[in-house]
Amino acid sequence: MVIFDCNGVLVDSEPIAHAVLADAFARVGISLSAEAVANRFHGRRPADVFAAVERVTGKTLPSAFAAEVSAETVRRFRRELRPLPHVAHALTWLRGPKAVASSSPLDRIRAGLEVAGLMRYFGSRLFSASDVAKGKPAPDLFRYAAIRLGVDAASCIVIEDSVPGVAAAVQAGMTAIGFVGGNATPGRLASDLIKAGARTVIADMRALKTAVADIRGW
Repeated sequence: MVIFDCNGVLVDSEPIAHAVLADAFARVGISLSAEAVANRFHGRRPADVFAAVERVTGKTLPSAFAAEVSAETVRRFRRELRPLPHVAHALTWLRGPKAVASSSPLDRIRAGLEVAGLMRYFGSRLFSASDVAKGKPAPDLFRYAAIRLGVDAASCIVIEDSVPGVAAAVQAGMTAIGFVGGNATPGRLASDLIKAGARTVIADMRALKTAVADIRGW
């Protein structure tokens, strides 16, 4: 089983999500740029981001904050989102079943995949960190996905673009491939992903089939 992160791996959603979050924070008096959101919270689920911001600032976010951020993110996804280059190529040529395990809420995962035309590759095999006790870098999400899919964690290969995501996959007993093709500083990220435990790193989705085949020993 090959399990994909969604944001920054399948779809170019992170700039949109970071901008929406920065705007939402600004409206409640918290100065945090989109770049700062990306640097500090890359790969984290929204609930953990909100908790961290509340802890650091000493401010309590409005009760509707999370729902409003999610709704605006989905709205912008439907207007602006695009798949990352060559993703459809990789998914078409990659043998075997595929799943998505993302820090995003399920409605955001579905919206992104639908707009990008990628839902057909995954069907119902979509998993959100909102459904587990701890988000990445904890292994909960990937272990949950393996259980729901009825597969052994050791047989799973995870495609991730964040240090928390790679760390979560490794802790879950899975093999991680780092992806840096959607990042502004791919060289630095590649080094960080290897340090976190990625078996290898690719910058182009056309290289994924070969990377997976090498791991599986085909």
